[in-house]
Amino acid sequence: MLSTSATDELQQKLIRQSPIGIFDSGVGGLSVLRHIRQQLPDEALCYFADAGFAPYGDKPESVITERTLLIAQFLIGRGVKALVVACNTATAAAIKLLRAQFPELILIGVEPGVKPAARLSHTGCVGVLATSSTLASSKYQALCAQVQRTTQIRFIHQACPGLADLIERGELNTPATMQLLETYLRPMLQAGADTIVLGCTHYPFVEETIRRIAASHLLQQVELVDTGLAVARQLQRLLTEQHKLSQPGHQSPPLQFYTSGTPEKLTLALQQLLNIAPTDYSAQKMFAI
Repeated sequence: MLSTSATDELQQKLIRQSPIGIFDSGVGGLSVLRHIRQQLPDEALCYFADAGFAPYGDKPESVITERTLLIAQFLIGRGVKALVVACNTATAAAIKLLRAQFPELILIGVEPGVKPAARLSHTGCVGVLATSSTLASSKYQALCAQVQRTTQIRFIHQACPGLADLIERGELNTPATMQLLETYLRPMLQAGADTIVLGCTHYPFVEETIRRIAASHLLQQVELVDTGLAVARQLQRLLTEQHKLSQPGHQSPPLQFYTSGTPEKLTLALQQLLNIAPTDYSAQKMFAI
């Protein structure tokens, strides 16, 4: 029979080996997952793509909150030791409720990086690309108001309907994507924005396209703000503080992917966006969520 100290040690080891849960409305959260993999290479990851209900950006807040809670419960049922809401829209709608429901869980959301953007801007003009739901949320509006109280930054907000859909379909550099981005970027670039916030986790996957369009409008380079690395560092800090970091092993940690859409679509996204071979992970369709 194990002693109390041995039992506690075994339990702590099991916790450290538990996966980190990550979810998004679709493939956008993979832009956060790639930063987590780079920052925490010894961690097992469990990702849920709610592709069957994507995009979230044009849905009522009540629907987004319901989906967020269901997926959080699913991932917690898979034994995750931390949960990353890798979706700006879901974070704005439901992070407060998630914290109330699961107070003991390490829980991290994402929000548009308006604070670092304000520090980077030289012109005092920052463009924000995001979904309609994110821009309309009280959480986002309070964040912008806080930044504007302490800086002279002018924000140009641009909702981007249709952009996440194109990225979901793998259209990262097609004429349709170029045309849509040109429409969304032109007003902020003409207004003098030298820093652009990528306020949806899908948008880092069209970063190069954004840079090309910006270069055609400006002589100087435009700074793009993606908060994925900051999320990964915050996750590392919290896991370290709570002694839940996984220990290096001889084998690569498992990668599990779930989707409410089709596994084939998710598999293609993993290959196209992250260069992950099908042999390196498992992907399953979930019918019950």
